[in-house]
Amino acid sequence: MPHAVVAVRYGGPEAIDIIEIPAQDPGPHQVVVDVRAAALNPIDAKRAAGLRGGDPAALPLRLGFEAAGVVTGLGATDLVGGDGVPISLGDEVVVFRVPGAQADELVVPAKDVLHKPASLGFDVAAGVLLVGTTAAHALEVLRLREGETVLVHGVAGSVGRAVAQLALREGVRVIGTADPRHHEELRALGIEPVAYGSGLLERVRALGGEGVDAAVDTVGSQEATEVSLALVPIRARIVTIAHASGIIDAGGVEIGSGDPAGDAIRDAARPELIRLAAAGELRIPVVARYPLTAAREAYAFLAGGHAAGKVVLEA
Repeated sequence: MPHAVVAVRYGGPEAIDIIEIPAQDPGPHQVVVDVRAAALNPIDAKRAAGLRGGDPAALPLRLGFEAAGVVTGLGATDLVGGDGVPISLGDEVVVFRVPGAQADELVVPAKDVLHKPASLGFDVAAGVLLVGTTAAHALEVLRLREGETVLVHGVAGSVGRAVAQLALREGVRVIGTADPRHHEELRALGIEPVAYGSGLLERVRALGGEGVDAAVDTVGSQEATEVSLALVPIRARIVTIAHASGIIDAGGVEIGSGDPAGDAIRDAARPELIRLAAAGELRIPVVARYPLTAAREAYAFLAGGHAAGKVVLEA
């Protein structure tokens, strides 16, 4: 029988377990995928902790939203993926966005299946789309223009890196906050890193930060809120993905999934993000790999908060 990662109760890594799930036949618009890799994201840990709803009836709660694998079953012979390409048995694919993606087998809608280029490993492919589509959504809201400057809080994290790389492709200057241990690799990407912590506003200003046109908050800290509001005069050009109430209350924009317009932006961005990742033009590093059976250990690593890249389960 297939297996899936679940939270058996609401809590930390100790609540994570692997359970057997019933095998399913695909419906007429569905695809069966033999999962080779599935990514973890902070939202998975928040859901497991009950921070996105703690209904006991939802337990055991399946986790994950993105994976990569091989098509092993089709509900019909004329199915087309989310990239507009017909799906065939044996195709290597990326699956996003589907709840419960941390499993060794998935039955998913064809529209959420996109073809994986051969040059893109399963482990990397599994972790591109949640962070990539979030970044694309943020940049669509900001409408940055060539020559403008954006401040990215938490630029060493996966979403921050994606925002920065996509913005740099458009000729935008990127200043980003990060732990100094990541500064060298961030500079190699074209980012201008600054250390977070006391004195951040002055350090950004010393880089010419008075000309910051927009900001993206991926961390939700008071510091990120205060510095963004001090530097960006047009509040609607501050985006938070971290539910920063100070930014929202001041007129900034909170983005997330579940909004139809935002979901449409994210869905439309998926094929190009996969293409960029395969071409090496969007680099989201995989910093830890665990077997599916070690999901609890993977969640414990994620809980450390300093992954600076993707954590992947390999089935």
